Amino acid sequence: MREDFLHYLWKFKKFDLLNLKTVQGEVITIIKTGDYLELSGPDFFNAHIKIGNQKWAGNVEIHLKSSDWYLHNHEKDPSYTNVILHVVWENDTPIFREDNTEIPVLVLQDYVAKEVVDNYQSLLSPKTWISCEKQIKDIDYFVLKSWQERLFFERLERKSKFIHELLEETNQDWEAVLFCLLAKNFGLNTNGTSFLQISKAIPFSIIRKESFEIENLEALLFGTAGLLDSDKEDLYFEDLKFRYYYLLHKYQLEKTIVFPVQFFKLRPDNFPTIRLSQLAGLYHKHQNLFSKIIELKSLKSVYELFNISASLYWQNHYQFDKESPRKAKVLSKSFLDLIVVNTIIPLQFAYSFMMGEEISENLIDFMNEVAPEKNAIIDKFTLFGIKAQTAFESQTLLELKNEYCNKKSCLNCALGIELLKNNSN
Repeated sequence: MREDFLHYLWKFKKFDLLNLKTVQGEVITIIKTGDYLELSGPDFFNAHIKIGNQKWAGNVEIHLKSSDWYLHNHEKDPSYTNVILHVVWENDTPIFREDNTEIPVLVLQDYVAKEVVDNYQSLLSPKTWISCEKQIKDIDYFVLKSWQERLFFERLERKSKFIHELLEETNQDWEAVLFCLLAKNFGLNTNGTSFLQISKAIPFSIIRKESFEIENLEALLFGTAGLLDSDKEDLYFEDLKFRYYYLLHKYQLEKTIVFPVQFFKLRPDNFPTIRLSQLAGLYHKHQNLFSKIIELKSLKSVYELFNISASLYWQNHYQFDKESPRKAKVLSKSFLDLIVVNTIIPLQFAYSFMMGEEISENLIDFMNEVAPEKNAIIDKFTLFGIKAQTAFESQTLLELKNEYCNKKSCLNCALGIELLKNNSN
């Protein structure tokens, strides 16, 4: 038994409302269960309850055991002085106010039908990948779609926290924040942390100043990544190395140590050399990139803006001093789809929120143009009858799995609540 189940029972009145009595024997009539705000303090605020012949307006606190009141030190917290009813599953000790009057107690298990408890325990079975895997395909379409919208924006809100941290670090420079986000996501999972460190190590003011020479941008990025530390008989390598140390001296920068970039087990097109060169190419081609990205509203416009490739040297190289067959190292559509999901949409969401603009529908429409991610979680949902057709849907399924299913938070999930409601009818 978990406390969130008791919150669910109280909020949706899933118990016998006609015969309620306190443990002291007084009849209880619930006029209003109160507002479930999930804030610090009592669980339900501004409840209206009649106990015996007296009507009360105040707060309701819920615990598995009445002794949890003392375990959580509520007797010392003034925010609990207005509690008018203590709802518990088990009453193991009386609870008193500061004036020594006993707080009325309702033992909820005396009024909950067995099938309601059985449905709850079945939903939280620990032996399944997700608790509702046998039932999720039968969820009402409108309930599912409404919940997906909520999940989508919860996911964006979580991603926004990182953006706000970057804003603090960059003195509210949105262009610098974008550079950090792009660098991190150009590095993908393997080199994302290293690329982020690289972007933070180079003041964005220098990226602005040097963007007119792509060799200087590559020198800064490759040098900071530690890719110019060795000696090679390669003219381009030697040129970048010379430029790097010249730029360190010019801007009085100290050489920064970052996590070593990785090549192992990466497809050649994802080698850090190629991705850093493409990032340099992007900033060489576009000044004021942030303002352009904020205005993007379609996948086609993304493909046009990011129509760049690695520099000329990398057309026939993947690593320094090792020639390979010539190939234009352009940004693929699948890679740009990831940039939309992980950089462009979160950035637009965070910026619009700070500007007080409402663009929710635009973001959903944008994401519905993008193909869904392909990973084990999305594949598993497909097996249970929930197939993601777009990135909007795949993102919501990832949020559902990671933030609700994995945490067994079914009673905070609209799908779990819907299933409990249906099974209890």
